[in-house]
Amino acid sequence: MKTQRDSAVEDFAPALITWQKRHGRHDLPWQQTRDPYAVWLSEIMLQQTQVTAVIPYYRRFLERFPTIRALAAAPADDVLALWSGLGYYSRARNLHRAAQIMVAEHSGQFPQTLDAVMALPGIGRSTAAAILVFAFGQRGAILDGNVKRVLSRVRGIAGYPGESAVTAQLWAEAELLLAKTGLRAYTQGLMDLGATVCARRNPRCAECPVQKLCVAYKSGRTAELPMPKPRKVLPQRRTQMLILQRAGEVMLEKRPSSGIWGGLWCFPETDADADAAAVCAQRYSATVELRETLPVIAHGFTHYHLDILPQPALVKSWPLRAAEPGLIWLSIEEAGEAAIPTPVRSILAQLARSRGS
Repeated sequence: MKTQRDSAVEDFAPALITWQKRHGRHDLPWQQTRDPYAVWLSEIMLQQTQVTAVIPYYRRFLERFPTIRALAAAPADDVLALWSGLGYYSRARNLHRAAQIMVAEHSGQFPQTLDAVMALPGIGRSTAAAILVFAFGQRGAILDGNVKRVLSRVRGIAGYPGESAVTAQLWAEAELLLAKTGLRAYTQGLMDLGATVCARRNPRCAECPVQKLCVAYKSGRTAELPMPKPRKVLPQRRTQMLILQRAGEVMLEKRPSSGIWGGLWCFPETDADADAAAVCAQRYSATVELRETLPVIAHGFTHYHLDILPQPALVKSWPLRAAEPGLIWLSIEEAGEAAIPTPVRSILAQLARSRGS
């Protein structure tokens, strides 16, 4: 006699595939290709980023770097400049490094085994499986954030999905429910279901193709599952950015390759309460005239909140060489096209508005 659990395992994939073919997403730009490079790019960009935000970046990136070899040969600054505004910049650095590894070790071709793909920087188990499914039609389970939510509800798995024991249980279910055929439609269906129907808040259960199999729906626990991350008060930090201006240009400083905004161009930073003029004198032997501070910019990171205090300063004397390593003077327009983080772009916009007023 077939148990309820056996029925769920047997019926889940066919129901999802049928739904995806009728109601899933089919017109996203990366769905029109089997090029593993383009598929890889989309999967990386879609990590922690909404589809609508990704599409223009995806198109610009492929136009500028159409192949793995083109990306590998590009200067890191060019790669980061095209990524500017998309956030989580380690993704761009890992893309660039992975492309260079593929040129050096795989003749510029994307590898086709799970272990080889996972050996590349920035690619975990779920992302690797998704690439292999969509590009090569291989069989493999995925478990991104949306899929964790779907499986937590359908299988009634309690606990926060970020906990290792819960993650292991979700992986076991992902493997158990994995379709035997129709892998592309099944994998896309999982993604679509989590993105459009099985939403975090107000899920549209009436439209769900696996409603009858869903433990959370049948037990009235859709609002409860998956359990949220235990709340933690994030620390608040403050920093001061020095907006040095000279002859219609602003100075940007290249940040270290690791850490927050690694490898990007940014305004110099100092302690929020530091004397900006004294810092400029000590750091650059420069004489500056401080101007009225700009509005504070609040920026959130995964582990803390940051208040940025922009301090404009007009440079009166600058004894350093014109081409000092790690420093660059650019017009506001040119600076906006550089590889800069979002808060710097916001400050440049403030400067442009004040100049035009």
